[in-house]
Amino acid sequence: MSEATASVPALPGIPSAPATALEQTQAFLQAGGPVVVVLLVMSVAALAIVLAKLWQFHALRLGDRTTAHAMLRLVQAGRPGDALALAGQSPTPVAQVLARAIGGRHGGLPEVRLREEVVRHGNDVLEVLRGWFRPLEVIASLAPLLGLFGTVLGMIEAFRQLEQAGHQVNPAVLSGGIWEALLTTAVGLAVAIPVVAALNWLERRVERTAHDLESTVTRVFTLDIADALCHTSAEEPWAWPNAVASHAPSRLNVPVAAVGR
Repeated sequence: MSEATASVPALPGIPSAPATALEQTQAFLQAGGPVVVVLLVMSVAALAIVLAKLWQFHALRLGDRTTAHAMLRLVQAGRPGDALALAGQSPTPVAQVLARAIGGRHGGLPEVRLREEVVRHGNDVLEVLRGWFRPLEVIASLAPLLGLFGTVLGMIEAFRQLEQAGHQVNPAVLSGGIWEALLTTAVGLAVAIPVVAALNWLERRVERTAHDLESTVTRVFTLDIADALCHTSAEEPWAWPNAVASHAPSRLNVPVAAVGR
């Protein structure tokens, strides 16, 4: 070691050359103080939640849309029993909620009450999928604030030591205190950034599932109208109201001219 290297003072609380990874970790925790310990605990909790949600989404096959589309095609072909059997082979929430709608409609249940029950069940499913999102939001919000709080405490301690030194000011004391103070901010941001990214991705998956639930369940109750619109020529848009009215239930089958009045 050269004289220039040997003359560089070690930062307060940091060993000059830790021999093992354990000593490095201890030195890191000692430099950051209790704030870094809290942030590390929060990061472990966030990682556990994200992994659990990934496993849950994978087990439920959350991105599977082919099963729901196949069920709708079977219902459109007049085979609701096959559609329900297909739903029994898939754990995806969209297929399960869709099976309730298909079974209730072809079981003769009142449409209004059936819709309410399907919507209630769909909301329960979405609530389960959104489980543990709130702790992730709290961690993403508090981690930068805790890091800033640790920085403020470190700066206060650095200037307190500078004041106690009086006229014999050692620049290493001030630089070491600032280094320790900024460490907590860096750790806070390192915890918050991936948590925010993971939370937004998980929320997007749930939002897409909610859209699929609403779209597929609505199609169960509007298959006759969808058929009418599909068989109507795109070059004759004036024929759409008549086609929809002719395929709608009798309580909605009113003359098109009356709608204009």
